[in-house]
Amino acid sequence: MKTQSRCSSRVAPGRLPLLSAILCVASIAAVSHAQPVAETRLSELELQIWRSPEFQKRFTESFLAETEIEPTVTQPEREKMLKVLELISADKLDEAARMLQKETKEGSSAVYDFTLANIHFRKEQLDEAAAAYLRAVNKYDKFLRAWKNLGLIYVRTAQFEKAIPALTKVIELGGGDKYTYGMLGFAYSSTENHLCAESAFRQAILLDPATLDWKMGLARSLFKQQCYAEAAALCDSLITNDPNRADLWLLQANAYIGLNQPMKAAVNYELVDRLGKSTVDSLNMLGDIYVNQELFGIAVVSYIRALEQDPKRSVERAIRAAKVLAARGALDETRRLVERIEALQGIDLSKADQRDLLMLRVRIAVAEHAGEAEIKLLEELVALDPLDGESLILLGQYCARSGDTEKAVFYYERAESLEKHEADAKIRHAQLLVGQGKYGEALPLLRRAQDLKPRDDVQKYLEQVERVAKTR
Repeated sequence: MKTQSRCSSRVAPGRLPLLSAILCVASIAAVSHAQPVAETRLSELELQIWRSPEFQKRFTESFLAETEIEPTVTQPEREKMLKVLELISADKLDEAARMLQKETKEGSSAVYDFTLANIHFRKEQLDEAAAAYLRAVNKYDKFLRAWKNLGLIYVRTAQFEKAIPALTKVIELGGGDKYTYGMLGFAYSSTENHLCAESAFRQAILLDPATLDWKMGLARSLFKQQCYAEAAALCDSLITNDPNRADLWLLQANAYIGLNQPMKAAVNYELVDRLGKSTVDSLNMLGDIYVNQELFGIAVVSYIRALEQDPKRSVERAIRAAKVLAARGALDETRRLVERIEALQGIDLSKADQRDLLMLRVRIAVAEHAGEAEIKLLEELVALDPLDGESLILLGQYCARSGDTEKAVFYYERAESLEKHEADAKIRHAQLLVGQGKYGEALPLLRRAQDLKPRDDVQKYLEQVERVAKTR
């Protein structure tokens, strides 16, 4: 058995290792045990890897002692560093920084740059600290602590693309502790590389199974990879240990949605609500689940609560929910939601939102055969937007039902002048003429509509009108 210390590798002539009190370097004994190796046969791919120059280079290096992960200093540099450390101990950071800046040169020890970086880091001058750490690792590529602090700064400043190679270098140099793996997982997750994030978080958990953050990171990375069953199962064990964590319940709910188990997700959202931690998104999602289950009454309650929690953010979402409710025939619930939206104070509805709300009221009025209310709402819509072709067509239909054909034709012709609504308006106009027995006048309108927007049902209707017109 042979023991070799990290710090016992060769030192360049004229340089001495910096005292442990300065660099805080621990000597770690590496013990190797000879083990019998079973004979095995390598595949061609494995042989190619073995024969590669990079592999051969690394294998050859393995016969040597492990390279130091701390730079060296000359005797004069050591004496100056002791003075710097005295200033730092006396909390004279600015004076220590000025001394280091004066001594730091291209050929000086990377320890100067590293110590200066630490001073900047301590003073929250993160850009200056990162620049100094970079100088340190450029001077001494295997400076583990400099790489580690540089990676930490990049994570803190959300420069995740830069953090990944720095933290990976730390691991290559043997500094892969729980924090390094955890930060690396976070960086990978933030760059949408969820497979690598999963691997990093698993390593962090292996070294530190007690920290919840690593497990949460793993659960999120599994979810992002659509491994919903694994994510839900992991959340289950985490919730057992900490049932008051709303983020765990919400993450598991999202996994249940991915597994197409909406009612399980609804239970989670309701439990989050009992914890007092409901969000706009969770309440809206709960409403969507209940709508899909045709539980319209409690769905509206969720939508209204989301709206009241953040009116400016939720109004468009609430209008969209009202449209879905109206399409499902839940008119009472639609009315409740529309009225609550209109009653909110302090929000400026866009013209599009105002139009949507009026159109919802029109749908309710039509379904309830509220004639006067319907025409009034439609006129409001047209006043709001004179080029609203859909409202013009609806006005034409109302006038046609009421027997005012002249006014109906007026509205249809206005809608026909709008390119987007021309085809639909001509069809309605043609139907009015057919109802009056004016088949010949209806045919050009139907043909033009079919040219603009070919549809099978319109083609059949056109052929029927043509046959009737020939008999007249």
